[in-house]
Parts: sequence; structure tokens; C-alpha cells
Amino acid sequence: MMNETMDGPFQEIADVASLDEFLTSGNGSAVILFKHSNTCGVSSRAHRELANLNQPVGIVIVQHARPVSDEIERRWNLAHETPQVLIVRDGKVLWHASHFQVKAQDVEKAMSSAS
Repeated sequence: MMNETMDGPFQEIADVASLDEFLTSGNGSAVILFKHSNTCGVSSRAHRELANLNQPVGIVIVQHARPVSDEIERRWNLAHETPQVLIVRDGKVLWHASHFQVKAQDVEKAMSSAS
């Protein structure tokens, strides 16, 4: 179930089916995934950064969707971190960053080179 209740570019991903749906929504183009903790100040800063993007951002709020967070870790063999941003295309992580490295400008640059 994907919800577009959040402000800005965010589309909440609440279950693994929604994760798969969001990943295919790019139709072969790269998509942005954002793992967010609503109890973490660093994650709040990253959320504010990504709110400035002009493209959809699939947001996984770990308190609401822990199974999705676990699936991201399993699928791409990544350590659990929040905040964490992944750029994914064709089932592969092309770029990722976490904590204070999450900056809108860097995400935009990585998306440009992923296209």
C-alpha cells in the first residue's frame, strides 16, 4: 500500500508489495528510496533535504514498515542505517548514502549519472 499523504515528493512504502511496485514505477529509470526514522534528528535533517527534490522518493518509515526495511537489507546486502538513501535501477543499487551524507544535491547528481 503506497500512500501519498506526506508533503513533497514522498510516497510512503508500507509493505514489500509496495516496494516492488515503486521499484517498477520507474519503467527502467532509476528511483530513489529513503529509509527514514521518525525518532531520529539526523533522519529529520535528511528528510528536509530530500523534500526539495523534484522527483518521487519512496519513503520507508522504519517504525511503520520494519519488514520493508529488512527486505531492503536482505535484497541488497546492506547494513541497516537510517537515514539511508538508495538509487536503484533494474534491481541494482547504483548509489547509496547514509546519515550526514544524505544531501539533496548529491542525490540529484547521482540520479543524473544513473540516467
